[in-house]
Amino acid sequence: MSPNKDADLDASYTRLCKTMTALGEAQMPLFLARFALLAIDRIGDAHAAEQLIAAAAEDLASAGSA
Repeated sequence: MSPNKDADLDASYTRLCKTMTALGEAQMPLFLARFALLAIDRIGDAHAAEQLIAAAAEDLASAGSA
């Protein structure tokens, strides 16, 4: 990844975190669901979206039951 792309991704992640903080904990699940739907639509590739969903869920199910 190029340094500019890394910086751009870091800035996007920071904006995501600040937005969630500003919305508050109660709104976070709705925001993340809406964000995910918009991202899936923008990706436009069902297979890629399925792979991202699986990657995001990896290890979370077992961590929640610990």
